[in-house]
Amino acid sequence: MIKNVENFIADFSTFVWGPPLVFLLIGGGIFLLIYSKFLPFRYLGHAIQVLRGTYDNPNDTGEITHFQALSTALSSTIGMGNIAGVAVAISVGGPGAMFWMWMSAIVGMSTKFFTSTLAIMYRGKDSNGDLQGGPMYFITEGLGKSWKPLAVIFCVFGMFGALPVVNVNQLTQAINDIILVPNGFTISFGTNLTIALLLVVLTSIIMYGGLKRIGSTAAKMVPSMVLLYFVFVMIILITNYEVVPKYLSMMVTDAFAADNFKGDPMFGGVLGALILHGVRRGAFSNEAGIGTAALAHGAAKTEEPVREGLVAMLGPAIDTIVVCTLTALAILVTGVWETTSDNGVSLTAAAFGAAMPGIGPYLLMICVFIFSLSSLFSYSYYGTKCLSFLIGSDKKHYYNYIYILSIILAATTPFSMMLNFIDGAFALMAIPTMISTFILAPKVIKEIKRYTQKLKETQ
Repeated sequence: MIKNVENFIADFSTFVWGPPLVFLLIGGGIFLLIYSKFLPFRYLGHAIQVLRGTYDNPNDTGEITHFQALSTALSSTIGMGNIAGVAVAISVGGPGAMFWMWMSAIVGMSTKFFTSTLAIMYRGKDSNGDLQGGPMYFITEGLGKSWKPLAVIFCVFGMFGALPVVNVNQLTQAINDIILVPNGFTISFGTNLTIALLLVVLTSIIMYGGLKRIGSTAAKMVPSMVLLYFVFVMIILITNYEVVPKYLSMMVTDAFAADNFKGDPMFGGVLGALILHGVRRGAFSNEAGIGTAALAHGAAKTEEPVREGLVAMLGPAIDTIVVCTLTALAILVTGVWETTSDNGVSLTAAAFGAAMPGIGPYLLMICVFIFSLSSLFSYSYYGTKCLSFLIGSDKKHYYNYIYILSIILAATTPFSMMLNFIDGAFALMAIPTMISTFILAPKVIKEIKRYTQKLKETQ
C-alpha cells in the first residue's frame, strides 16, 4: 500500500514538473528580467541599503522590518533545500546540475522582485480586517474577485507545500546517521517518533508566538547559521584547494555534456533531463516563482513596494548562488559523490566526514539542526496564512494541528516520498503565482518608474 502511494506521488511529481512548468519558471523569469531592463542587478547596491535599514520607518504599514522579512523568507529556503536538495541534485545530475541551479537563481531574482513588489502593492484585508500580502491577495486585489479561483488553488496547494516534511525527514536522518548509529543506538520507529515529538515541542514554542516572534527569531538565526556554514565549508575547500578549480569548471562543462546524469532521459535526451532536474532542485532551494517568499515579504513595514521587491531579490543570490554552491563544492571536492550511494543529507555528511574525520559530521549536524529548525518556524506561518484566506483568520490555528501531525509523519516516512510530495505541491503553487505575475507585470513597471523618479529627486 505504502509503496503504491509512493509510486503515485513520484509519477505525479514527474508529470507536473514537465517542460511547460520549466518554461513557465525559467522563460517567465527571463521575460521579467528583460521587461524590467535588468533592474534587480542595476539596483543591487540600493537593495543592500534598504536591507540595512536606511529607509526603515517604524510608522509604515506592516508587521516586520525589511531585514526580518528577508530573514523569514530565507529561513524557509536556507534549509534542507541547500543541504539535502543539493546532494540530490549532484547524486542524480552530477556537477552540471549546479549550473542549472545557478540559472534558476539568476532568473529567480527577477521573479522574486516582481512577486514581492506585488505583495506590497496589492495587500488585502483578512476576515479580521488586518492587512495581509501574498499571491492570493495580489490575485484578488490586483486582478479582481473573478480571479479568486486562482487564489484558492494557490492556497490549497500552499498548505501542502508549507508542510515541513522534507526538513523533518532529513533532520531525523541526520540525527540517526551522525549521532545515534555511531554511538551504538538501534534505529526504530520509536527513536524516530521521539525525535519528532522533540521537534514538535521546539516548533510550537515559536510557532504559537505568531509572525513577529518568527521574524525576530529568524533575524537572529539566519545570519549566524549562514556564517557558520560558510566557515565550515571553507575549511573543506582550503583542505582540497587543488581540485576546487577543476570542479568549478566541471559545473559549467558538464551542464552541457551531461556526462554524469544518472536519471531517465527527457526532452529527447539526457541534457534536457539534466536541465529539468537542475531547475527543479533550484526551485526547491530558492522557491522563486513558487510564491512562498511573497507571503513573508508582504508583511514588511513599508509604503514603497519596489523597496521590498529589491530586498526579496537578494534571497536567491544568498541561498542558491552562495549556500548551495558551498554545499556542492564540499560534496564534489571530497569525491564522495563518486564513491558512495548515499543521498540527501547523508551524502553531505559523508563529505564533511571525509574532509574532517571524526568531527566533520558533528559540525554539519549543528548547521542542519539550525537550518531545519528555522525552516519549521517560517513554514508554519505560510500554511496558516493560506488557511486563513480560505476559511477565515479565526480558524487559521487549525493548520497548526495539521502541521504538527506532518512532523510526526515525516520523521517515519521515506525521503523520496516526502521530496516528491513537496515538489508536486510547489509545481501547482507556481502556476497561479506566475500567471498572475505576468498579467500584473505592467503595473510593477509603472511602480518602478514612479519609485526610481522619486529616488532621483531625493538624491
